[in-house]
Amino acid sequence: MRSPLLTVTLSLLLVCLIGWLLVVGRSLLLPFVIALIVWYMINALAHAFRRIPLGAWRLPRFVCFTLSLLTIFAVSTFVLDIVASNLTQLARDAPDYQNRLEEVIAEASAMLHLNDPIEIRDFLPESLVPRMVTAGASLVTTIAGSASLVFIYVLFLILEQSTFDRKFERLFPDPERARAAFAIRAEINRSTMHYFSIKTAVSVATGVLTSLVLLAIGLPYAALFGFIAFLLNFIPTIGSLIGVIFPSLLAIVYYDTLGPFFAIATGLGLIQFSIGNLIEPRLMGSNLNLSGLVIMLSLAFWGAVWGVVGMVLCVPLTVMIVIVCARFEGSRPIAVLLSQTGDVGLLDKDVAGGDRLPG
Repeated sequence: MRSPLLTVTLSLLLVCLIGWLLVVGRSLLLPFVIALIVWYMINALAHAFRRIPLGAWRLPRFVCFTLSLLTIFAVSTFVLDIVASNLTQLARDAPDYQNRLEEVIAEASAMLHLNDPIEIRDFLPESLVPRMVTAGASLVTTIAGSASLVFIYVLFLILEQSTFDRKFERLFPDPERARAAFAIRAEINRSTMHYFSIKTAVSVATGVLTSLVLLAIGLPYAALFGFIAFLLNFIPTIGSLIGVIFPSLLAIVYYDTLGPFFAIATGLGLIQFSIGNLIEPRLMGSNLNLSGLVIMLSLAFWGAVWGVVGMVLCVPLTVMIVIVCARFEGSRPIAVLLSQTGDVGLLDKDVAGGDRLPG
């Protein structure tokens, strides 16, 4: 029988190996992860179309699936076109905004009667603004460049999804273990669907309201900042803060007075606070059962491993880990530590017929 020290050592080595593989294989894994998300969204939207009441009958599955594909393709193309055009325009205007920022800093130094005037290079690298915009444009270009690979992955996932259940069942020679595994998968799917459906809805509302506020005040690139707010809303805690800071900073250099800056900062701050602290918690409930500290650590880890995509996926990935660990006796302490209340027994009640698997 292996000693506890050996078990812990092997476990740590396994974790380090997996982390190393995630970092090294990032260029290969990220397109597949994005393809999994798209494939999941296609099936979820098709399921939603299927539930639309049309009298005594429902839309056929093939029609629902086709509508889902067309909807996601049209929305993705529309959004990417708007973001790309806004980023291109912003890249052309970035040097002017940086010059204006230098003027604002010089005016502030004069108002404060500083002997040694503050310069932008004192706290920001030279040409930071153009480089940030160029990096954003490069990100969109990279996503568009990998779209063909993502499309191929999604295509094969769609073609083979009818065999997934049969393959998954045959992984387990014991019917009881197969039933428990299907129960775990159902619980993961339920929690993930619950999280993404609510998070997507509130993120869309955040993005739309952000764009409307910026349009009403007259700040350019309202659609771009709305999309940024939508995307950043998936990143816990810091995403909402960044979504307010970016357009507020642009307002400082775009307008000659501070009135629009305060209006934008206040308006966007109220939107983020209302949706993030009042509406979303009521919709989300205590379903996720994750510790706040664990969410922040997960955010840091997955952000370091997979960048923005990892930060967006940190919460659902952690939820999956908690659900799986709670179903095995040997890994149940891990689920307890990751949970908010320490009570992971609720997971067993939520899974229909789900006997816990032995460790």
